[in-house]
Amino acid sequence: MKRFAVLLIIVTMSFCSVIAQNKEVVKEDHIFLEAVLSGKIHFIDKQIEIDSLVWNTHPTFKGVYLKHLIIGKDTQNKLSCHIVKVEPNCMLDTHLHDGIIEIHEVIEGNGTMYLDGKEINYSKGSICVIPANTLHKVVAGKNGLYLFAKFTSALQ
Repeated sequence: MKRFAVLLIIVTMSFCSVIAQNKEVVKEDHIFLEAVLSGKIHFIDKQIEIDSLVWNTHPTFKGVYLKHLIIGKDTQNKLSCHIVKVEPNCMLDTHLHDGIIEIHEVIEGNGTMYLDGKEINYSKGSICVIPANTLHKVVAGKNGLYLFAKFTSALQ
């Protein structure tokens, strides 16, 4: 019985250690997103503080917000870059971009991308290239999802 109690204490301490380590990992995960959101965008003739840019409600999809980092007028309509925030269990429903290539980089959270009939797990570090005129849909997981989305030509 004494051995069992000691073993139970060791297992409990190990479990608590794992939980503490996981909390540190979660804390570190937020560091990158916080760095991006408090960073700067540098152009030849100007500099923009990212935290001064507003979150715009997506005009079509509920629970989706956009922070427009680089817009078409900055690049002669060749490129635009946006942070896309998808709240937990919300989605960018099925759509396509006429003549525009889109690239997603997952910077925080998780979810699922549906790309032309293929299911792709999204997690931090995932990158997905979405060809022009290709149907796609993104569903955020229970913790939500932050994407760095780039469009060429620029999203209008």
